[in-house]
Amino acid sequence: MPSVISPKTLDFLKKLEQNNNREWFTENKNLYTESQQNVIAFLEDLLKEMSEFDEELAKIDAKKSLFRIYRDTRFSKDKIPYKTNFGASLGMGKGSQKGGYYLHLEPGKSFIAGGIYMPEPAVLKELRKEISLYGNEFLTILNNKEFKKHFPEMDQDDKLKKIPQGFEKEDPMAEFLKLKNFIVVYYLKDEEILNKDAAKNLTKIFRLMKPLNDFLNAPFL
Repeated sequence: MPSVISPKTLDFLKKLEQNNNREWFTENKNLYTESQQNVIAFLEDLLKEMSEFDEELAKIDAKKSLFRIYRDTRFSKDKIPYKTNFGASLGMGKGSQKGGYYLHLEPGKSFIAGGIYMPEPAVLKELRKEISLYGNEFLTILNNKEFKKHFPEMDQDDKLKKIPQGFEKEDPMAEFLKLKNFIVVYYLKDEEILNKDAAKNLTKIFRLMKPLNDFLNAPFL
């Protein structure tokens, strides 16, 4: 039987949002542990499914891929101690130079993503060069019918107002060269997360991201 995300896991996250303090968390540590184990079991199944189209994912440890629920509040004005989601890096992380995948579980706000998130400046420059040089290949991926149906546009957060230095203003790929992240996001309803076939269904969507990751990884192979 495939592992499924339990309604109890989403219920725990809802309760945590309403009681985001150390006292409540300590008293309900068993709910957290149970939810964490549920997510890890689901990730193991998901990675197994996904490794059929991307063998690199077979090397990922499901437990290690899960981000800590404890927030780092040292440099933040927001001192809330816990995240109200479970996030897992399936080969994708902040500052990474490699295209990967990401799963975010949060009641009413779940999503999956793929690509390269907040790359280092040197990596960002290489990615922009690749997009400028091989624009047609890049657009072919983005304009694929199934891809476009799931991901109408790339993430626009922190997009530059002007073309970055070193590129022509008239570059036909100008709008993409202004991006700081090269990721696509697909938002999920709670019922999609709780579906008994969620691992298989999400794998079908993650598979659509593979050509984008391959393109983004090409300069670094």
